[in-house]
Amino acid sequence: MAAVEATGLVKTFKSRKNTVKALDGIDLEVPEGSVLGLLGPNGAGKTTTVRVLTTLMRPDEGSARVLGHDVVKEADTVRQLVGLSGQYAAVDELLTGRENLWMFGRLYRLSSAQAKQRADELLEIFDLTEAADRTLKTYSGGMRRRLDLAGSLIAHPKVLFLDEPTTGLDPRSRLDLWQIIRDRVSEGVTILLTTQYLEEADELADSIAVVDHGSVIARGTADELKAKVGGERIEVVPQDPAEADRALKLLVTALQVTDPDATSIDGNSHRITLPAPGGAGALVEVIRTLDGNGIRIADIGLRRPTLDDVFLTLTGHATDNPDTDTDESAVGAARGRA
Repeated sequence: MAAVEATGLVKTFKSRKNTVKALDGIDLEVPEGSVLGLLGPNGAGKTTTVRVLTTLMRPDEGSARVLGHDVVKEADTVRQLVGLSGQYAAVDELLTGRENLWMFGRLYRLSSAQAKQRADELLEIFDLTEAADRTLKTYSGGMRRRLDLAGSLIAHPKVLFLDEPTTGLDPRSRLDLWQIIRDRVSEGVTILLTTQYLEEADELADSIAVVDHGSVIARGTADELKAKVGGERIEVVPQDPAEADRALKLLVTALQVTDPDATSIDGNSHRITLPAPGGAGALVEVIRTLDGNGIRIADIGLRRPTLDDVFLTLTGHATDNPDTDTDESAVGAARGRA
């Protein structure tokens, strides 16, 4: 059974100056207990999709269901089943960590005693017990993100929407949050994750949907998407930048590359990139060819395509940072309407 289903979602925003179609027929399906990574460049429609699926915004066309409940017709029920954590921590800086979680519990209609018990549980899970009675003003960015994620779990949601949850965190804090997310998945929670970090989707997502201009333009596992841009590649930097063009011509002939679009030379680093048929064997041929023609190598390597390559191939540009279509107020509203 799909925990989240969306069919033909359309959302248009109009102003005096222009009309923007944020969603242009989005179709999604997230199986129960899995993680879907929703990736796309700035303004692609990721956050608008999350807002529709969490009842914060009505679609102009199409339909969506969460655990079988229509997000428009059964919005109250959906709100009781989902948790939402946005790009910015939706917490009250004047309250302590414990008070924030207690407040979230009350918004989800837990009794005062239930909210207190759940707050204590989450403070321990998220390693915030020692800071529980300090005001949020004293919390670091990573602590605030952990508290915000804890707040989204206050009512034991079966489906969790994470809109760029690790934006702005240091590497250590990001790794900590990744582990917390994995722990929730191991408990059977379904997660829809939007992220600006491609390695994050690589690490966490069972499947990925790439969104651009309000439409899903590709979907599959990380490996399936990487396969769309071809196999392994060789990257080589000549010691003399003036030799880059000659080196590329020699390598195209040596490796029998028939597609000129599959090769490139970076104008700044003079790094040559070309397909590597045969993997390591092609690498040996590159070294032999360049050495035999008196071209010395400054750097060389064999690598698989990355999700960055997928983005560049599918959308014609790399991902943007940050994703400006995230609305902090919408995250707070989700809890306020619970």
